[in-house]
Amino acid sequence: MRAPGGTRGWFLPALAIVGAVTAVRVVLLAFSRADLFVDEAQYWLWGQDLAWGYYSKPPLIAWVIRGATEIAGSDAPFWIRLPAPLFHAVTALVLGAVGARLAGTRTAVAVAAAYATLPMVTVGSLLISTDTIMFPFLAAALAGYLALLDARAAGGRRPALALATGLALGLAFLAKYAAVFPLALAILAALRPGLRPAPGDALLALAGFAALAAPNLAWNAANGMATLSHTVDNTGWRGGIGLDLPGLLRFVAEQALVFGPILLPALVLAAADGRVPRRAGLLALLSLPIVGLIAVQALLSGANANWAASAYLAGTVLAVAWLAERPRWLAASFVINGAVALALPLLATRADTIRWGERLVLARYVGLDELSRQILDLAEAEGARAVAANERAVLAALFHTGRDRGMPIHAWPPEGAPRNHYEQRHAYAGGASGPVLAISRGAAAPPCVPLRSGRLTPGPGAYARSRFTWWLVPPDCWEGRP
Repeated sequence: MRAPGGTRGWFLPALAIVGAVTAVRVVLLAFSRADLFVDEAQYWLWGQDLAWGYYSKPPLIAWVIRGATEIAGSDAPFWIRLPAPLFHAVTALVLGAVGARLAGTRTAVAVAAAYATLPMVTVGSLLISTDTIMFPFLAAALAGYLALLDARAAGGRRPALALATGLALGLAFLAKYAAVFPLALAILAALRPGLRPAPGDALLALAGFAALAAPNLAWNAANGMATLSHTVDNTGWRGGIGLDLPGLLRFVAEQALVFGPILLPALVLAAADGRVPRRAGLLALLSLPIVGLIAVQALLSGANANWAASAYLAGTVLAVAWLAERPRWLAASFVINGAVALALPLLATRADTIRWGERLVLARYVGLDELSRQILDLAEAEGARAVAANERAVLAALFHTGRDRGMPIHAWPPEGAPRNHYEQRHAYAGGASGPVLAISRGAAAPPCVPLRSGRLTPGPGAYARSRFTWWLVPPDCWEGRP
């Protein structure tokens, strides 16, 4: 890896590349036929009631979606998702600045372009997620940290930058708790004198982080530690742990799909390269341990492919800087990831028609709204005064699809602790002015004698092989249930 040969002149070329990629994404996003996914619709609903926290995630994504839809004057899926490609564009340029600081102008442009075309960024530009909202702030915190190290090496301090770095990390935390992984690794790195900011700067950064994290932690304390408890539940440790070697192998394979089949081994090889300068070696410390930690989780109790996503900010800079001396492999990486970056948005524009055999390729993103419309039409036809469903995915689509229908929507009252946001905040508490349409998939049934009942058979898509049962029940159906 070459030492930096100059840091000027990278921004305009990087902006041109990232801007072009983003413009294409935004145009194709306007033609996407993918319904809002369960999490997307839930984040939109959270944004209708602004708070410092929500059942399963910190609040920033809800705030961003609310802001975007207020500016647009529309709650359509395009406007809900529009922040996603824009946030990724900002992240790409911030990482370009990190690349310029560590490895020079040419590498900076390559880093920005590589991040913009990562497979996880392509997916994250089609579907808005907490990772997407976290990334620009986490990248800014990384850039700030490196600048603080340079300031100390020059014998000075930068208090304003230190505070801004802490605030950026705090915003990343408000987007997703995974931001604490890089924070913990940065603290470990600071045990080495050459990777330690000035003490005063470090304290200011931690103060900035704490100032933004504290309100969310206070919200958790006032709400039974709901979000933190859900995060622990996601690990699966409460149900016991074992050794799942296929799960580990699957997770590793998924990382090649998330980061790219060339960039992932390049990251590992770069970290093992003894010629990597110390500051670049810091990037290895801020990336690979996160992947390793989540790999252990995958072995013990399972892990989603995106749980290690925070590793690939520092990881992109390191892998691309290492590949810059191997231009053929870097070019091959751009060809592969670039093809994916174009193919997936095009595929989304025909999400409801492109099939593999008899099954829609993007089946899990199609048919969600159609089922909601069937349920709402049925409720109106049956004279129901409210709808109650017992499945989070169905409720998520119902709230968004039915936002202008005037039909109250509820979750079935939970037996025991709420299992999701809908049971926590939107459980049916009685009081409807007439019968309620109860919907269920599976064996569950309402605890009363129904007035009428029937079946719904969804069309193609996510529920193509499912059958839902509906009951028209009295408004006091759930009253008095133990």
